[in-house]
Amino acid sequence: MKPTVFIHTNSKQMLGALVSAHSYRRNSRDPDAFDVCIIRAEDVEELQVTGRTMLRGGHEREWDPNDLQSFTPLRYSVPDLVGHEGLAVVTDPDVFAVGDVGELFTRNLGGKAIWCRPRPGYDKITDPLATSVMLLDCSKLPHWRFQQQLEALWSHRIDYLDWINLRLEDLDTIGLLEPDWNDFDRLTERTKLLHNTKRRTQPWKTGLPIDFTFRERKGILNLAPKLVRMIAPNYTRHPDRNQEAYFYALLADALDSGSVTAEQVEQEVRLGHVRPDSPALIERYRGHLWPAEAAAPKAA
Repeated sequence: MKPTVFIHTNSKQMLGALVSAHSYRRNSRDPDAFDVCIIRAEDVEELQVTGRTMLRGGHEREWDPNDLQSFTPLRYSVPDLVGHEGLAVVTDPDVFAVGDVGELFTRNLGGKAIWCRPRPGYDKITDPLATSVMLLDCSKLPHWRFQQQLEALWSHRIDYLDWINLRLEDLDTIGLLEPDWNDFDRLTERTKLLHNTKRRTQPWKTGLPIDFTFRERKGILNLAPKLVRMIAPNYTRHPDRNQEAYFYALLADALDSGSVTAEQVEQEVRLGHVRPDSPALIERYRGHLWPAEAAAPKAA
């Protein structure tokens, strides 16, 4: 079995996942050396059941199948999907290749089972870890049994944040990727994988109503996200126009190559999953991929 890039998503982020898949193939020197697979939360019955609860940061929370990020548990399904053999890269649907993802499959893993980066502002293995991009040696993850992990989540035997942030793993089995392999809302000449992780400013959602669950805060700070949502209930424009340009240039390229169809874009606009001016942005940024090619024109 070839090494595989798994992009986990749900219907709300499907267009992002399609563009992400196109970017991995487009920007690799040897795209035939690996497979790309999109996995959807809607295809997992366990993730579509309403009324379940889980612990998240010590607070009991209801599981929402319609949340923007209902796909996150799928990160842990990948070893089962490949029979606990071989290498896999797991990414969110809002991660786009600027460099060659194939380089991850040829790096020395040093016997580690999991490679990822710390969250922005951190640099140590004991710091909070980001699992939105992971390189996995699936043969070294026999304990990642997805059904059992979900049962532990619903029964409150594990906390979602401990699970999703790898706090349940032996730190000796984890290696640290360079930040360029999961560049959080930063696009530079060094970026390998661009992650539009700040949900409020995802470039394809500008102006749409917010449809995600805010992260927990401590004490009275937990009220802050609710107040912000009341004051600014919509997605806002990404502060880096180059990142808006990069997404829509990739989308234009995907349309031109047949990786995405015009009908799919029209449907996503109609469903309210992507901003209604997307067709105009596709035309504005067509052929202006950055930074590998000409810089994108500034938006009016």
